[in-house]
Amino acid sequence: MRLITEKNISKIIIYVFIIIMTSMTFFISYFYVKNTYDDFDLQMEKFVEEYYENQKKFLKKEIDTVIDILRYNSTKNDLTEDELKKDMVRLLNNITFQESKSNYVFVYDIQNISGGDDFARLIVNPNRPDLLGQLISTNYTDANGKKFREMFLTDIRKNGESYTQYAYKKLHSQTIQQKLSYFKHYPAWNWVIASGVYIDDIENAIEKRKKALKKRVKTQVIQNILLFVLFLSIAIVISILVSQKIDEVLRNYQDRVKAKSRQLQELNNSLEQRVYEEIEKNREKEQLLVQKSRFIALGEMISNIAHQWRQPLSELSSVLMSMKFKHNIGQLDDETMNKKAKEAEQVIDFMSHTIDDFRNFFMPKKDRQEFYVYKSVESVMTIVSSALSNNNIEIEIDIDKQLKLNTFKNEYEQVILNIISNAKDVMISNKIEKPKISIECKKVGALIELFIEDNGGGITVKPRNKIFEPYFTTKEDSDGTGIGLYMSKTIVDKNMHGKLRVRNTKVGARFEIIVPIKPPF
Repeated sequence: MRLITEKNISKIIIYVFIIIMTSMTFFISYFYVKNTYDDFDLQMEKFVEEYYENQKKFLKKEIDTVIDILRYNSTKNDLTEDELKKDMVRLLNNITFQESKSNYVFVYDIQNISGGDDFARLIVNPNRPDLLGQLISTNYTDANGKKFREMFLTDIRKNGESYTQYAYKKLHSQTIQQKLSYFKHYPAWNWVIASGVYIDDIENAIEKRKKALKKRVKTQVIQNILLFVLFLSIAIVISILVSQKIDEVLRNYQDRVKAKSRQLQELNNSLEQRVYEEIEKNREKEQLLVQKSRFIALGEMISNIAHQWRQPLSELSSVLMSMKFKHNIGQLDDETMNKKAKEAEQVIDFMSHTIDDFRNFFMPKKDRQEFYVYKSVESVMTIVSSALSNNNIEIEIDIDKQLKLNTFKNEYEQVILNIISNAKDVMISNKIEKPKISIECKKVGALIELFIEDNGGGITVKPRNKIFEPYFTTKEDSDGTGIGLYMSKTIVDKNMHGKLRVRNTKVGARFEIIVPIKPPF
């Protein structure tokens, strides 16, 4: 006896379909829920790690800001050093970056950098007024027996800065909590300036984030499971409707086969006409591809502008933040205002030139001009000097001020800017202890050769020239597009009839920009 016959085939198909779809929906839902919660745990681990890292960066930024103020005030010639120190102590006692998180600045006046019972005098600490002016010992231990002052002083002697975690009394409270602090040495006055954040504040923020994420994940899981069930119900209904047509399909099967046979015969008879029609369609498609290529070129131009603007926008933001901060603390005088305004105007002017250059890049005619190589490098340094200084990157420039080029000035500067920016990012990413960028230029026959060398560890990509391919990047998605070096090589090789090359040295990478002094035609 056959299980499947013409009479029951539609019912068999329905039952099999329902069983398969139900099983698939169950397993998909199970693995979806499992993977969602697994991803949630991984995301939380990553969030916690990133949050702590961001807190460290925030603390460092706070102290760097305070040190910038110290350096600025130290330039005042109308006050003695003791008067400046007293003025800064009054200022620092009133600085609180995050009142809700008990965040404040505290300062040690170092007496003995080697440590001991009288290694420093506490001169700023809104949380411990009872200790102000007293000698502090590195032998002091917190509630857990940790000699945290000895620990951070050891790091100060070695690196000039320290991240240290210890137990300490919270501001406006008698409770003892774990605290993460950043200490930095200010050699000019032999001060150690620090700021910290309590771990329970961090954990509270993380817990709020975790609850919000968990609630959102739970809502997503419920919604998706309901969608799976709805999809299954719809699929079952559709399968029933489809099965009702199966018998009719089987009855008409032979007729459809005959109809297909007739269509095939007609196709054979009209094959030549169909081939002609397909050729015409392909021509239309080619025209569409040409039009599409123009839109792609426009998209590349916009992407390149965004890539080129990223650093100037960051510089402009830094200038505005500095002006706002100095205004808030009453330190924004006319000289500083004019200086920062000029810096902002230079950045905006460079961005404006960038728009013009990229517009001209896609136009058939572009004008060359004669310029000094040193001036171009100096112009680029105006844009990136702040970012390099903030990351303690040393710049060494050895260029004959009489060397001239006759080519596209702004594009030449953009190539230099791309290479320096990439070098900066690599050295920051690799955490180079003493980052340095060297720029050298010389004349070789009818060529000007500019060398940009860093000590960032070199290029590990193989083959090395792959870094010049479009959209190739070793950075995170949010940090790089892979367009900068590609466009740089295009500018030098095609527009300037030169060569852009790279090789590794013992300590890093060396880019060579070789351009004819005068255009070949």
